[in-house]
This record gives sequence, structure tokens and C-alpha cells, in this order.
Amino acid sequence: MNAPFTPPADALDQAIGRAAQGLAAHQRSDGHWVYELEADATIPAEYVLLRHYLGEPDDLVLEARIGRYLRRIQAEHGGWSLYHDGGFDLSATVKAYYALKMIGDDVGMTHMARARAAILARGGAGNVNVFTRIQLALFGAGPWSTIPTMPPELILLPRGFPIHLSKMSYWARTVIVPLLVLGALKPVARNPRGVRVDELYAAGPLELKRASEGKWLWLHGFSALDRGLKLVDRWWPRKLRARALAACRDFVVERLNGDDGLGAIYPAMANSVMMFDALGYAADHPHRVAARTSVEKLLVHREDETYCQPCVSPVWDTALAAQAMLEVRHQPAVAAALDWLKPLQVLDVAGDWAEERPGVRPGGWAFQYRNDHYPDLDDTAVVVMAMDTARGRGQGGLDQAIARGREWVLGLQCRDGGWGAFDADNSYHYLNDIPFADHGALLDPPTADVTARCVSMLAQLGRPEDAHAIRRGVEWLERDQHAEGSWWGRWGVNHIYGTWSVLCALNAAGLPADAPAMAKAVAWLKAIQNPDGGWGESCDSYAPGRTGHEPAPSNPSQTGWALLGLMAAGEVDTDAVARGVAWLQAQQQADGLWGQEHYVGGGFPRVFYLRYHGYPKYFPLWALARYRNLKRGNLKRPLEGM
Repeated sequence: MNAPFTPPADALDQAIGRAAQGLAAHQRSDGHWVYELEADATIPAEYVLLRHYLGEPDDLVLEARIGRYLRRIQAEHGGWSLYHDGGFDLSATVKAYYALKMIGDDVGMTHMARARAAILARGGAGNVNVFTRIQLALFGAGPWSTIPTMPPELILLPRGFPIHLSKMSYWARTVIVPLLVLGALKPVARNPRGVRVDELYAAGPLELKRASEGKWLWLHGFSALDRGLKLVDRWWPRKLRARALAACRDFVVERLNGDDGLGAIYPAMANSVMMFDALGYAADHPHRVAARTSVEKLLVHREDETYCQPCVSPVWDTALAAQAMLEVRHQPAVAAALDWLKPLQVLDVAGDWAEERPGVRPGGWAFQYRNDHYPDLDDTAVVVMAMDTARGRGQGGLDQAIARGREWVLGLQCRDGGWGAFDADNSYHYLNDIPFADHGALLDPPTADVTARCVSMLAQLGRPEDAHAIRRGVEWLERDQHAEGSWWGRWGVNHIYGTWSVLCALNAAGLPADAPAMAKAVAWLKAIQNPDGGWGESCDSYAPGRTGHEPAPSNPSQTGWALLGLMAAGEVDTDAVARGVAWLQAQQQADGLWGQEHYVGGGFPRVFYLRYHGYPKYFPLWALARYRNLKRGNLKRPLEGM
């Protein structure tokens, strides 16, 4: 058997040096990194519609720029996809078509005719999802009668009630509360150009598509409840309705988050703007101004195009870029990054997570610049691990931040031993059967990737008193492994992301390389390696009925994950790793970094995907530098948590 190919050290050093220089050039003067976070056509289309909903002054230059973006990303199938090279998505296509028509594109133009034909071939706009139906209804372009009723009185229910906001995920909570107001008041957009899309409706009854099939009792019970709510909707006592609307308003105001916006995510932010407008807030009212400003900050302007991001990712980008720079021992960049991250730790706000864990002190980091009510376990774990590694190399002043981060992560471990992203024990799965939840993403239960990150962090810190929490986390991960050896990835696509995350955790927790869970995962990663040496996985792997990897062309991000996972399992000297390293070296660009159009970020599986523009910048560098360090240090496995 031939010995594994080992790339020449000088070539590897040059590749790492160029990549580190390229990444350092992107670091902001205050120490942080932030890259574009791109979704599909939905968000820029909704931004256009928001301006016309509010009747804001025309900005024809901006509209033209967004129009160019939307036309460019229209797919060969005539519509718009949820990710690069993806299949047709009806709801995204209806929104993109409406936005382009609002901008002024004539319905007879070729791209509009193709989109319209594709929409009608799939049953028309009557078959879009719930959130798109709401968007259409707000413009008088679709009926409220086909939208599941969510009365604002929901916010007044006791916490023990089966349907309660605290039982939903943070993103659902922040999106739904302003929608409760809009659904009750049913305002109509100003729509100064009077644009509608009647031509997108096909004849026949409107049908509500479901993202998942739940238990018969829940599905039919909630459907019956919806019919009952529609019958009594106009008969709610006025005082009770006024009290409920005030409670919704107060919920939003408390979490308005300055000009970073409600929940720091576009749908919640845009809904809050429309809510304030519907409640009669003047355009110059401070709350409405803050909400509207938060939306504007999400715009990305390129040479001749503009699009709107779903949110921004500075903490996540900075923490991961710092991990890559730690691997290349670029101390100035790491020190500046951690100095920037340290004051963003949320120490004085007990967010929504405290309803389930009232005795836990705050101590997490959010994903965005500010989102104090909603820090997350994933960001917190990655930041703490970076700080701990830097502390071990002499950087001071990090002890308190690390301690509070560890304390918060421990406090949010779920009863089953896993961790969710934002809340503990957010596993009320029956709620995904309510008619409103046709997207199937109402909850934030424990997942393998977040659980793995928390196990990695605790294991890296190495405190003996955390052994029980680590063991429970490892047992959760072992139970969650798929038969073929992979783990499902919630926040990254998909099984490659989940498997990389878990292999890092199992290594940090001390499992031997021949442990059954690790051995099966290694065999699976090797089996799905592409012939060219890289790795790739399609977002189609989330499709209903799919239970494993869905092949895709190799890309830098997923190749980096696979390499980091294999090296965590002791595979540094194998041919699979050497071939992956060679593929990354061959794909390196002139600026020292890597490019990638494929979407490998998870927003909501099957509903919403993300293109992290930073992923191909720091993950390949991280993998190459780790490979070099392990080979030169004669180490079989990394000592870090991830």
C-alpha cells in the first residue's frame, strides 16, 4: 500500500501564510470581522414591499439596484430558489415577482412571464406559505381568511397553557408578537402605486401546504381550533383586545434593542415597523425610528446591486476567525479580536431564556452586534474556547469572561443532556402542528451541533466539577448518531457540519479514536469524500424523506469541516486528509483566500438557508494550519475543543 501523500512543507507554509495575511486584511480597525450574510430573494423582496407598505418616498436608484440583484439570481427554472443552484420555491418566487412588479418591471417582460408561468404551473400564489400569505394580505393582494388565526390574546395566556409564546423559539417569538397586532388590526398597505398580483392566482380552492406531517390528533385538533377562532374573532371583548395589543406593544418595546432591532433579525424588525405604523405611531416617533433604522442597517451595496441581509454575524465571524488565527498563532489579530468581543458579553440582562432558567446569571454572547435578550449557546461556547486558548498563551484579563460564559452554558443544559441554541428545554414538538407553523421551525430543541459545541467548551476548560454535565452531553450525542455514522447539522449544512462538530466534542471529552461512535463517523466521512479530494453536501439533504448525505461539488467550507473532523478523530496521517489538504491548496485564490457560492449555512432547514461569506475565508485556513501543526508536532489529535 502506498504511503499517504504529504504536501511539501514549503508549499503548505506559503498557502497558510497567504491565507492568514488575507484574513488579517479583512479585520476591522477595532479588531472584529464581519462578512456578508446572504439569504435568498425573500428578504430583499420584502424590503421593497416594506417601503411601499409604509408609502415611503420613492428611491428609484435603490429600487433599480435591488431589481438588478433579484433578476441576476433568478434561476433557470424561471423562479427563485432558497439557495444557489437550488430547486424552485413558490413563496420566494411570488415575493420576488411582486417586488419586481412593484419596482416597475412590466409583466410582459421575459423574466416576469417565465416566473409567472412557473408560479401558475405549481398552483399559483394561493399555495404559498403562511408568512407569504400574510405579506399578500397586508397589500390586499390575498385573503386573510386563508391565514391561520393567532389572536393577540395569546400573549395574555398563563405560561402553563399548551400554546404559549415562551414555548416557542426566540425567532418565532419575536416574529409572531408584532404579527399578532397586524393580524388583529388587518391594516392595508399604502401601496401608492396600487400594484397587485391578481395574475398569480390560479382557479380553484386555496390550499395550505404543511412543512411536516404531525400526529393526527394534533393536526386535526389544531385545525378545529383555528376554525373556532375564526368564528369568534370579531367577538373578542374590546377591553381584552386592547389589553392584549398593549401587551404585544410592550413586549416589542422592551426588546427593541436600539437600532440593532427586535431580535436582530429582519422578519421581526420589519414586522415591528409595520406594527408601530398600524398602532398609529408617527414616522418620527423614537420607537418607530429605531425599528426602521435597524432594517436599513442590513442593506449591502455592491457595485451596481443592493440586497438586504437577514441579520448580521459579527460575533460569530470574529470568534471563528479568531480560532483560525489562533491556529496560525497570529497573536496581534487574536488579541484585538478578543478585546473587541469581551465587552459584548451580556452580563446584566436576563433575557427570555430566564423564564425557563430563572436562577441562572447572564453570561452569554449574541450572534449580532447587540441582541441582549437573545444570546446563544453556540457563539458563547466558541468565544469562550478562543479566550481559553489565548489565556493559555499568555493573554490576560479573560478569567471573568470565561467563568461567566461557562456558568451560563452549564445553566442552560437541557433535562435530556443536550443543548439548544437559545433556550433550555424548548422541545414542545406538538406546536409544529399548529396551522400557523407550516414552516416546521417553531422550536429550538437540543441539536447535535450546539450540544457538541457546549461539550467541547466544557471539556476544553477541564474543570472536574463539570464531568457530569460533559458525560450527559456525550451520552446525548451518542444517542443522536445516525445509523450510517453521521450527525444531523441544524445550523450548518448538514451531516458534514454536524459530524465535524461532534467529532471535535468527542475528542475533547477524551473518547479514544477507536470508540464506536468515532470510528463510524470517520468511516462515513471517508466514504462521502469526492473523487477530487474535497467534500460537498447539498441543502437537499434536509428534504423530507432524506436521511443522509446528499452529494454536491466540493467547496472550501465543507472541506474544511470534514478535515477538522477527521483530524479530531486521529486521522491526520491518512490519505483522505492529505487529499483534502491538497484540494484546498489547489483552490486557493490570488488573495490567499477561497471563494464559494454554495450555501452551507442553516437558517431553518427546508425553509431558509444562508451563505456565510466568511466561511470560505477562515475554515480552510483553520484546517490547513491545524494539519501543519499536528504533523510538525507529531500529534495525532488536537488538544483544543474544536
